[in-house]
Amino acid sequence: MEPRSAGALGKEFPYTRKTLCYIEIAEDGTVSQGTDAGTYDRARTGKSRLFAVWPGEWSSHLFVIDDLDEYARAHGLIHDQDRTGLADHEHVVRWEVDPYEAKPMASYISIQLELDCGCTIEDRRTFASQMRAQRGWDIATSGGWGKRTGQGRTTYSLRARRKSLTQ
Repeated sequence: MEPRSAGALGKEFPYTRKTLCYIEIAEDGTVSQGTDAGTYDRARTGKSRLFAVWPGEWSSHLFVIDDLDEYARAHGLIHDQDRTGLADHEHVVRWEVDPYEAKPMASYISIQLELDCGCTIEDRRTFASQMRAQRGWDIATSGGWGKRTGQGRTTYSLRARRKSLTQ
């Protein structure tokens, strides 16, 4: 039985789900689990094939990762504005410490943030990476975050390392 095609599912395939197990088979037959920085490059150049096991409630399904560009977009290796909501540009950001922050001198604090450049945050990891590169900010990528839309604007609630925040 042949593995199913992840590419046939397009953006519906859960490339970044934590329960997904990646299996890489190198051209010499070596099998490894997981992904690393070179997985995409090896698969793209034909030095390996990439598969994923998607566990279900009663059984698991094996998929061949046959749309490597979609895999790369999902993992942030190729920028995808549709998936992230974020253009690949310098963001225009307004922020303030959350007025309900109980410990404003803690290492990580809650902030309220608005993007005046027309972008939306659909992928917090991509936004954190862009803000680290653009402003040196350390945005937390674990834990909760929020989004509130009203009166023609969207405000995001995020956690950030206090000392990294600059205007």
